[in-house]
Amino acid sequence: MRIGFDNSFLRELPGDPEAGPRVREVFAAWSRVDPTPVAAPRLLAWSPEAAALAGLDAADAEHPDFARVFGGNALLEGMQPWAANYGGHQFGSWAGQLGDGRAISLGEAIGPDGGRWELQLKGAGRTPYSRFGDGRAVLRSSIREFLCSEAMHHLGIPTTRALSLVGTGEEVVRDMFYDGHPRPEPGAVVCRMAPSFLRFGSWQLPASRGDTALLRRLADHVQRHHFPDLHGLGPAGDAEWFAQVCERTAWMVAGWMRVGFVHGVMNTDNMSILGLTIDYGPYGWLEDYDPDWTPNTTDAHGRRYRYGAQPQVAYWNLTRLAQALAPLFGGAAPLEAGLQRYLDAWARAEREMVAGKLGLARAGAGDVALFEDLCRVLQAGQFDLTTFFRQLGEVDPATARPADFAAVSYDAVAAAAVSPALQEWLARYAARLADDPLAPPRRRERMRLANPRYVLRNWLAQEAIDRAEAGDLASVATLLEVMRRPYEDQPGREHYAGLRPEWARHRAGCSMLSCSS
Repeated sequence: MRIGFDNSFLRELPGDPEAGPRVREVFAAWSRVDPTPVAAPRLLAWSPEAAALAGLDAADAEHPDFARVFGGNALLEGMQPWAANYGGHQFGSWAGQLGDGRAISLGEAIGPDGGRWELQLKGAGRTPYSRFGDGRAVLRSSIREFLCSEAMHHLGIPTTRALSLVGTGEEVVRDMFYDGHPRPEPGAVVCRMAPSFLRFGSWQLPASRGDTALLRRLADHVQRHHFPDLHGLGPAGDAEWFAQVCERTAWMVAGWMRVGFVHGVMNTDNMSILGLTIDYGPYGWLEDYDPDWTPNTTDAHGRRYRYGAQPQVAYWNLTRLAQALAPLFGGAAPLEAGLQRYLDAWARAEREMVAGKLGLARAGAGDVALFEDLCRVLQAGQFDLTTFFRQLGEVDPATARPADFAAVSYDAVAAAAVSPALQEWLARYAARLADDPLAPPRRRERMRLANPRYVLRNWLAQEAIDRAEAGDLASVATLLEVMRRPYEDQPGREHYAGLRPEWARHRAGCSMLSCSS
């Protein structure tokens, strides 16, 4: 098993003079720290597609060293493990230094196509940023991150990837709901991948300390490797870089909204500078449509990170990034222009989302209003978001009736109550399609590619977790395979396209989750 490494992050940015996991305040971009070995690393699952990006294949995965390396017990030549330093706003409040508290990057792998992939172990042990934590992760959260990273990729949404899931042979004590009832759980390590794991908070921390030199070096580094057309262009390059970060963020969040994904913890330290979905913690997927739903128990009262607020939260976070970057600019105008690029990109992305979900050639302001009216009907009728839109693409709009959607509601009484409103909406929809240039086959195909049949619903992940904790990993492999083709009908796998079962309505891990992992 060989991987070529070029660890530019360490080479180009200042490091902590002290190595090791002692908790401390760090005035540098990274700290040198090795993963803490585990008792019995065992490969539980891996993604062939993600592995290929780093030049790995099935023969590598089957080698005994694979589990040792990606469980934290061994290093390959060229690996130089580190933990990154960053700060951030958490639930709207400045939290100061945060950093990688249980994530350790092994190195920047150069793939067969020349792509750069930072390989990072999550759950690999203590770092200088672990504070009071043990640096470990439990199996349930590791399965969720592994599966969702790959599921989001196949949905076409920008995301970090997941290479492998390794069991540690050790137990980790966690208080799942912070209610004073900790218990031991099986531990695991996920190897996740991204061109870079730099976050908004990577710039916020040095800005909070007045370290303009580090701000500049971070900007130069990310532009050199990830925005190469802008590197070296001076102030104009910086302005365009920030504007592109804003645009990427808008399109990423539009992808979330299209498929009903709720991140759950949109803190600024969980926002990628590359516009990738990053840090899969207490995420969730809308079942019955509810714009006020959040999967995060920590956010249950304020619902800051609820589904419907995600576009506004992203803008707020970008504004915090703009404030951090201000010392690199001669005035506010370029940053304000970048933020406007977010608003403009979001408006385009929203219309593209509406056009796809409704099967229109293009969407205007009236179509956005039509879509919003439907969402209000979905909420009142407790309709399942994913299955409703899939069904909408399969009925004849000219003859569609509310009864065609009765089976995709979680409450028959609620569905019946909104039947007149739904019938009225279907009539408006049919009239709109009559004026649209797309022929019915093209409309149906457009809708099929915008409305997935399968998403990683929390209850599906929980089923796989329950079986994995009992020693049966087949469900993890099956879910990974199903989520590789989310827009295709897969005969025999109707279970994975079904509505949430009653047992999952209020079950921990299905209805809401905490950040505990």
